[in-house]
Amino acid sequence: MHKPSSPGNADASAKTQETAAGSESLQRRLTQRQLTMLALGGAIGVGLFLGSGITVQLAGPGVIVSYLLGAVIAMIVAYALAEMAVVHPVSGAFGIYAETYLSKWAGFAVRATYGLVQIIAIGAEVTAVAIYLGFWFPHVPQWFWVLSASLALVAMNSLQVGRFGEFEYWFALIKVSAILVFIAVGAALIFGIGPKPALGFKNLTAFGGFFPFGFKGVWLALTLALTSYMGVEVIAVTAGEARNPEESIPRAMRTIVFRLIFFYVLAIVAMLAMTPWNQLGSQSGIAGSPFVRGFSGIGIPYAASIMNLVVITAALSSCNTDLYLTTRMMFSLSRSGYAPAWIGRLGKNGVPHRALALSTLGMIAAILLAIYAPSHAFLTLYGMAVAGMFFVWIVILATHLRFRKSLATLTARHLPMKLAFSPYSNWLGIGALLAIALTTFFVDGLQYSVPAFLPFLLVLSLMYWKSSQRSRKEEKS
Repeated sequence: MHKPSSPGNADASAKTQETAAGSESLQRRLTQRQLTMLALGGAIGVGLFLGSGITVQLAGPGVIVSYLLGAVIAMIVAYALAEMAVVHPVSGAFGIYAETYLSKWAGFAVRATYGLVQIIAIGAEVTAVAIYLGFWFPHVPQWFWVLSASLALVAMNSLQVGRFGEFEYWFALIKVSAILVFIAVGAALIFGIGPKPALGFKNLTAFGGFFPFGFKGVWLALTLALTSYMGVEVIAVTAGEARNPEESIPRAMRTIVFRLIFFYVLAIVAMLAMTPWNQLGSQSGIAGSPFVRGFSGIGIPYAASIMNLVVITAALSSCNTDLYLTTRMMFSLSRSGYAPAWIGRLGKNGVPHRALALSTLGMIAAILLAIYAPSHAFLTLYGMAVAGMFFVWIVILATHLRFRKSLATLTARHLPMKLAFSPYSNWLGIGALLAIALTTFFVDGLQYSVPAFLPFLLVLSLMYWKSSQRSRKEEKS
């Protein structure tokens, strides 16, 4: 395994890898507010608005605890990643860090896995858009909406990164504002602010208690609740295009973590207090958003339709960000020599258009599934992405362990953002992720997540081995 002698050497190594394929480079045009909204746009999406219907089925009101446990793990990963991103603000992010501090195989595998996961997630998100639009247009086939959304999102990602960042900022702002309104309306109904009598919190305990399925249900729900936080890593991926990364990255990361906890927990509490959990979880996993169902029963005119518009915007925003992430990860693999050089070429506006085209494969898969298996499309795609993201987060935490060892004690003390209780918090996060990965075998729709990912990892390893063998022969000749 390669271990740099100092942070300076590691930084130089990362920069060399980033620009190895040519002098063209990504442009630093993303501001802190754009970084924060990009991260929110990536994280607040179908995991909360559609996936929460499934988690409610598994845990009942106890799902609130699932989201709190998920927040702890997400915070460990986010802080570890922010530390490394401040020292090495380069395109490729944790892929470059893993290659520098663990091994070249780890750097290649984590970037390829992340690229695949995001490609699959893009397909799941455009499928979610089609499911939401079915609320208004039940007779229009899913594939039509999937195709329309895909074309619009590709056009947005073709924009110059500064314009893309500004567009996504407002896109995500709509979503965040809507969640705040949802929480405010929920609070008004719970506490009786307005003409309606107070609902209180009776729905949290009225149907089998707060833990109708015990802690087992809470833990099973954690397998999907945790994926709602997967998106915090976007800030590190965008580090190569961030202005003043030493200042903007720590601020953006702190903001995103605490906002996610605030939004998720309060939104879930409001939803469960407004509507009995056994009504929210009946069919909402594939038939629509539980948040829309929650608003359907409160008697406010057009509330359900407005919320449906919000969840459509949320899914489009999340998909927009994931398409950006995948494109940058494909770009990084190309610049590091692990993918063909043509993938890493930039257009005149600084956008890697060829990597963008490659990143649309998930959309193509979503269109095919929407035609041939519309009722199973979402969970099929989303489930396939889960195990890959567990692997990515585990590699991030393992990389951070080696990163901390390479830093001088004085340097570590002066980092603008630090992971508390490291290395113990790292091992806690790794252990929890491994346990949750094993739990997917007992969750309907996720049983095949890990078995499907392991052959993919094996294929990646064989590809890496063959590439290494070829490189060695070329060096000898």
